[in-house]
Amino acid sequence: MRAFDYIRPVSLEEAGRRLAETSAKAIAGGTNLLDLMKLQVETPSAVCDISRLDLATIADTPDGGLFIGALVTNTQTAVHQRVRKDYPLLARAILAGATQQLRNKATTGGNLCQRTRCFYFTNADQPCNKRDPGSGCGAIGGIAKLHAVLGTSEHCIATYPGDMAVAMTALGGVVEIVGADGHARSVPVADFHCLPGDTPWRENVLEEGDIITAVTLPAPVGGLQTYRKVRERSSYAFALVSVAAIVAMDDQGKIARADLAFGGLAHKPWHDPRIGDLLVGEAPSAALFDKAADLLLETAQGYGENDFKIPLARRTLRAVLEEVTGASS
Repeated sequence: MRAFDYIRPVSLEEAGRRLAETSAKAIAGGTNLLDLMKLQVETPSAVCDISRLDLATIADTPDGGLFIGALVTNTQTAVHQRVRKDYPLLARAILAGATQQLRNKATTGGNLCQRTRCFYFTNADQPCNKRDPGSGCGAIGGIAKLHAVLGTSEHCIATYPGDMAVAMTALGGVVEIVGADGHARSVPVADFHCLPGDTPWRENVLEEGDIITAVTLPAPVGGLQTYRKVRERSSYAFALVSVAAIVAMDDQGKIARADLAFGGLAHKPWHDPRIGDLLVGEAPSAALFDKAADLLLETAQGYGENDFKIPLARRTLRAVLEEVTGASS
């Protein structure tokens, strides 16, 4: 690990200013950043410790939703009474990721900002446009088993590794951000992460000096919520495919609401509102679920080792829809 300066701001305003002035990296739990610093993938000249700022509150919002501070740990979120009662999808997603020790340290804001676990990104001896722009994407034509099949570009096929953000996307969560100038803005979780395009090193919408202060969830809606994560082993593994779903049925046995998001398939939690639009108003059926999968995967492209993800995503989506609608297989 290379030498770096340590900054401990006493206020949100100081933190934003110091981050903007020094191009330091913000650190809270450090569960991802410290690993990358040890690998010399991240080599900041300074780290700005924001862990003591007053951003660790979970509270009800006036409209019946939920406010989750950026420094709330994943464990605190997953076990919170309101999360378990009204947003069980989020609790299930968080508990499906990492180990208990990591969840005890990892924070809401840090989890959103975690970086890919692509082998070529974390190995400084390998080509990676995300780490070293212009060096190429080693995963294209290389080891690509965990890599993306949606939203890729010729410059990067890495996947976003998180579970929490996939659930928050389906739930309609919003990221609250404060800039170095004190200006606050809100960005839907669905729009927070970026696709690689020509700039794979830009992974989210944060600018220099920006700090995530919270994620807000809208008031809960009716229906069933579930999170299904398909992985190579039953625990402590990243998703090959994951599906977050909220589906409500009407009195006629038709789908009244459908909100879905997908992990393991793209550079960001994948959300296509057309899928929900297709499902709403229809009676559950195998044919309908096949149409939903066709829509999800209409632009999917495999890269050899990860070709299996396309049929796996199809089967996983169908299984999830059967579960939440009560349809028989």
